Amino acid sequence: MVNLSIIIVNYKSLPLIRDCLNSIFMRKPDLQIEVIIVNNDELQERDNQILNRYPEVKWADMGYNAGFARANNEGIRRASGEVFLLLNPDTIIPQGALDKSFRQLINSDYIACGVQLLNEDASPQISGNYFITGGLNYLLPLPYIGNCMKWIAGLFSIKKPHVAEASSLVEVDWINGAFIMVKEWAARKAGLMDEDFFLYAEEVEWCARLRKIGKLCILGDVQVFHLQGMTANETFISKGKGYYNLFDRKGLQIMLSNLVRIRKQYGIFWFMFILMIYTIDIPVFFAGNLFSMLLPKRSRVYTLDQAAGFTKNVFFVWSKSSPILLNRPYFYKVL
Repeated sequence: MVNLSIIIVNYKSLPLIRDCLNSIFMRKPDLQIEVIIVNNDELQERDNQILNRYPEVKWADMGYNAGFARANNEGIRRASGEVFLLLNPDTIIPQGALDKSFRQLINSDYIACGVQLLNEDASPQISGNYFITGGLNYLLPLPYIGNCMKWIAGLFSIKKPHVAEASSLVEVDWINGAFIMVKEWAARKAGLMDEDFFLYAEEVEWCARLRKIGKLCILGDVQVFHLQGMTANETFISKGKGYYNLFDRKGLQIMLSNLVRIRKQYGIFWFMFILMIYTIDIPVFFAGNLFSMLLPKRSRVYTLDQAAGFTKNVFFVWSKSSPILLNRPYFYKVL
């Protein structure tokens, strides 16, 4: 019997996947595991080097760049384990991490868990998060308006929407998509990931449905290295980590996916409210930039090119508002 099915999505990330697999099999877990590589790269043929070295690995071709949700769904359909692990290719698994997280999850009342993710320098990454009404936390990355919201939140001691670092078990609403371990029966009951999503926010929407049937947690005593955003940055020709860059093509995908998730989880009102705030931020962004031009160059936070890119992205989202509002099946892919 397979205990753990590990699903890894490939898109121009085979060197990372090889390192990830080496970290798993160098100190093989005391579990019956299978690894399913779902290939989104239509130019990448089946990697026989990996398949010959690791007989536990299976290969599935999507035939096109299907994104995170569709590729993981294909992996889940092919999986036979009692627990599924959705694992990013840019992760390194320390010895014992898979065994420990599997045992803790399977012996608990939780239906899904994440672990404490670490940057390459061993500093903590945000691994678990809380739902905020209407997705208001998506306003925090906005230029200028976002800073005002953080200041107001500080005045009223509003709870942060994430767990900065988990040192023990912490119950959360949603788990970072780099490492999501889910009991098989729970994944089947909640349904697979929403295939309208191409990249970003799909795990949030999925966790919202999982959360309706059981509890989710972060295992703070299990740590995994995550080289955050490397593949996505290369694909979108973007820079920086995290979700604060809303100015380029990667930022457009983040913005679009986040707003689609708000519509699906919170409804039309909150989608329109958040989109209107994004739109109001356009003149605020340009005004702030003009004012900053009076300051020394080293003190400037944003550029006019970023303001122009942000404006273009907001209007692109407006152009997709019809299928979003109607909540009809639509593949929100900007590549």
